[in-house]
Amino acid sequence: MTPDDIQSRVLYRDRLIIVLNKPAGIPVHAGPGGGENLEAFFDALCFEQPRPPGLAHRLDRDTAGCLVLGRGQKGLSRAGKAFAQGKVRKTYWAVVTGAPPGQNGMIDLPLAKVDAKRGWKMVVDKAVGQPATTGWRVLGRGPSTTWLELTPRTGRTHQIRVHCAALGCPLVGDPLYGRSPDAPPPEVPLHLLARRIQLPPLRENDAPIDVTAPVPPHMLAALRACGFDGA
Repeated sequence: MTPDDIQSRVLYRDRLIIVLNKPAGIPVHAGPGGGENLEAFFDALCFEQPRPPGLAHRLDRDTAGCLVLGRGQKGLSRAGKAFAQGKVRKTYWAVVTGAPPGQNGMIDLPLAKVDAKRGWKMVVDKAVGQPATTGWRVLGRGPSTTWLELTPRTGRTHQIRVHCAALGCPLVGDPLYGRSPDAPPPEVPLHLLARRIQLPPLRENDAPIDVTAPVPPHMLAALRACGFDGA
């Protein structure tokens, strides 16, 4: 990624925040082992500000779409407060294997983190898990896959991925929750898009913020197989 690349991914910008079209396959910040990460390129997003923006929330490494950055302490504080108070509405698109029961519903399954020999993962755990709720709606169906709109009411790690797997419809390309432990990893990227994000006004007399991310190339064929007719 170059400075021009990341600047071309700006979907929205004002004095307080930036909404970035995050590419799939790159973590938002460096992990314990280092490596390429999105945050390392934030210097290219200063524009008229003296300092680069910071992350107002997180997206998984393999998730594409709307990522909110706070510009300066005021932007980070106001955006962070909106997220913490549950005033931000997040809408995801996913292509899943199989078909859920019905046209819409609500998944209410608490999630807990467990350690395993091959690395940690999230599991449904009604005894000690944290509350997690995800609304879902079918937008289209293909021969063996379904196009879902998902609206998480909570923000647990891997929430959508675990909830869809628990529904019996793991995400296409999910290397962790979409296969048995001994199966080879999938050959396609994760089909999960943070499609839309809606924030309340962050300054007095401002309008609400409503941003939509385009469909990434790796999801286009699968969505079209389910009836999507956009680009």
